[in-house]
Amino acid sequence: MYKLASFTMGTRGGVQPYIYLARALNRAGYETMIGTHPCWRNLIEESGVPFAAIGPDIDIEKEAAAIRGKHSNPAVSMLKTMKFVFRMIQGATDEIYEACKGKDLIIVSRSQMGAIEALALGIPTVNVTLQTEMIAEKLKEQTWKDKLIGNFIGAQMAKPYNKIRKVYGMGKVKSADEIMSRELDLIPISKYVKERNVYWESHHILTGYWYEDEQNYIPEKRLADFLANGLKPLILALGAMSFEDQEEKDKLDMFIDAFKATGNRAVIQGFQKTLAKVELPDTMISCGSVPHSWLFRQGYGVIHHCGFGTASAALIYGIPSIPVPHVLDQMGFAMQLSALGVSTEPLPAKELSRERIAAAIEEMQRTFPEKKAKAEAIAQQIQSEDGLNAAVELIAKVLAS
Repeated sequence: MYKLASFTMGTRGGVQPYIYLARALNRAGYETMIGTHPCWRNLIEESGVPFAAIGPDIDIEKEAAAIRGKHSNPAVSMLKTMKFVFRMIQGATDEIYEACKGKDLIIVSRSQMGAIEALALGIPTVNVTLQTEMIAEKLKEQTWKDKLIGNFIGAQMAKPYNKIRKVYGMGKVKSADEIMSRELDLIPISKYVKERNVYWESHHILTGYWYEDEQNYIPEKRLADFLANGLKPLILALGAMSFEDQEEKDKLDMFIDAFKATGNRAVIQGFQKTLAKVELPDTMISCGSVPHSWLFRQGYGVIHHCGFGTASAALIYGIPSIPVPHVLDQMGFAMQLSALGVSTEPLPAKELSRERIAAAIEEMQRTFPEKKAKAEAIAQQIQSEDGLNAAVELIAKVLAS
């Protein structure tokens, strides 16, 4: 039996695809574990996947919220987050190395967590990329200016990895691309959503989304009663962006006031600190951790931050969106939804106001039939693919080579 390890760091939306993949691999007869933040132990083990704690025992979503709160600029926020993740990966290299031992293949996220340790042990790797903007256009003819910019960015991105390489007696690389797998880079996105870039090398493959339906989920009675006694609500699901470092009453009030002004019922996910001191009207209810595969189907539209997980779920289940991106990669997914015609124009978090939220909801209401029809058509195409099985088959080919 082949033994595999998958490593990733980040919020739940960034961890969940690796859980789906690990489960699919294990159903196919492999032995696959996930190494990530200690705070995700219960989530992963309750999914039936072996777990290895990597890095400090911190609340990663709280840490992400703190970084976001200090920097309103999406690009700066993303860079600070990347530096934070790099520091953790560097500090955890001993744990990663130990978790890699005895494995036949290492599955590496875009942070390259596990790539150098696998190389040091002579273990092959496969990459996973969620943000396609990060894939180098190696087949495109480069101008001198492109090369200059690329070399500068590459050198900056390589610095944290070179520190890890030094631990294992390896020389420096000029770019992080040099430590990526040359065998396979899995992109868990549908070809009906993202057209394959002709300048990508052949090992970058769009598999289709990785997901599992949880239609048998049973909600708590108060939520079930709320949904059964009224029109379909809007779902407010800002993911890790609603895990507050401190109370965010002003922000939550904007949404509550906009729901009132537009006459909408709403389910609010997250904002737990703030909601502890807020009395919601009868037309609104809060909920904690509820699977998006079930929750999104209960609403007529979803207001979300456009992380990979929520953007994917809205597309997979055919639900129109109001995107509220907070950081740079989320803006990319938001623009993707808008271009597909399944969302309103993106409403950047730094531009939030009661009036702008209400205007976005009113736009959704005016154009709902068109957006819903497009969302359902794309969802049917997505569901005709089998992204998880495609990924498993591609990994099997790497192991057999």
